[in-house]
Amino acid sequence: MSDADPLTDAREVVPRELSRGYTWAECPRWHDGALWFSDMYAHRLVRLDAAGAPETALDLSGRASVNGTEVIPGGFGWLPDGRLIVTSMHERLVLAFDGERVTVHADLRELATGPVNDMVVDADGRAYVTQLGFELFAGEEPRDSALLVVEPDGTARALTELGGFGGANGIAVSSDGTRVVTAEAFANRITVLDRDADGRLSGRRVFATTSSLPDGICLDEEGGVWTGMPSVPAVARIVEGGAVTDVVRFDPQVALPPACVLGGEDRRTLYICAGLDVLDWEESRRQRRGSVWAADVAVGGGANRP
Repeated sequence: MSDADPLTDAREVVPRELSRGYTWAECPRWHDGALWFSDMYAHRLVRLDAAGAPETALDLSGRASVNGTEVIPGGFGWLPDGRLIVTSMHERLVLAFDGERVTVHADLRELATGPVNDMVVDADGRAYVTQLGFELFAGEEPRDSALLVVEPDGTARALTELGGFGGANGIAVSSDGTRVVTAEAFANRITVLDRDADGRLSGRRVFATTSSLPDGICLDEEGGVWTGMPSVPAVARIVEGGAVTDVVRFDPQVALPPACVLGGEDRRTLYICAGLDVLDWEESRRQRRGSVWAADVAVGGGANRP
């Protein structure tokens, strides 16, 4: 890497592999003492037990799509009543799972201009949903699109008053609920918004510009943002203004990391999802080179979401 690269002077953190054999591992969450993530092209959510063994927490492979597209799970979270909600990216729905039955929590087909993507759920059960905004997998050119919000009762709207976002991807809510942060993947920047007590967003501004595409994100207790940078490939911790303090690097033949979350004891373990075949779904299913990694970090995740 060149001396001008902002990752060059960052503290190097060495990861360890926990688990392997997935399609494209994405959208990790720490919930009830365990790591959960989307095994996207296997149409399921996975939970790792204390020994690191995977179990299928939600199997969507038998779901009949509302529009003939594949049912690919993306971001997910939990409502105050305990139900899990998850984006069905290409159906453009938010699905709910009560442990037995899958239902439609919100229909975003009239609002989304492309596949929906990641999602974070606030303490009230309100979900902020990102979208690609265009048909990436069909080769369309990127275009900006709105953030979407789903209220606890399932009603939804596009937050057009905030302007368009360049492929908003990972999204998070600060522990005190006053900020929402998202990675604009196709604009190479991380954006922060103010959030009021009723969940309204305003005050959009740049948190940091990035040297390459930022993907999934999580926040730590000191205001740092960890982001996946699959094209580097690395996961980096960035502070407001753009300085990179820590970096976890990967061999590009082994893992391209799109997303991460802080979990474990005191939420000081950085869990990292990775894969190699995001654009070729069939190859992803054939090769199953998706993996999950962990690294010990200095600053915990606190009550930040996810």
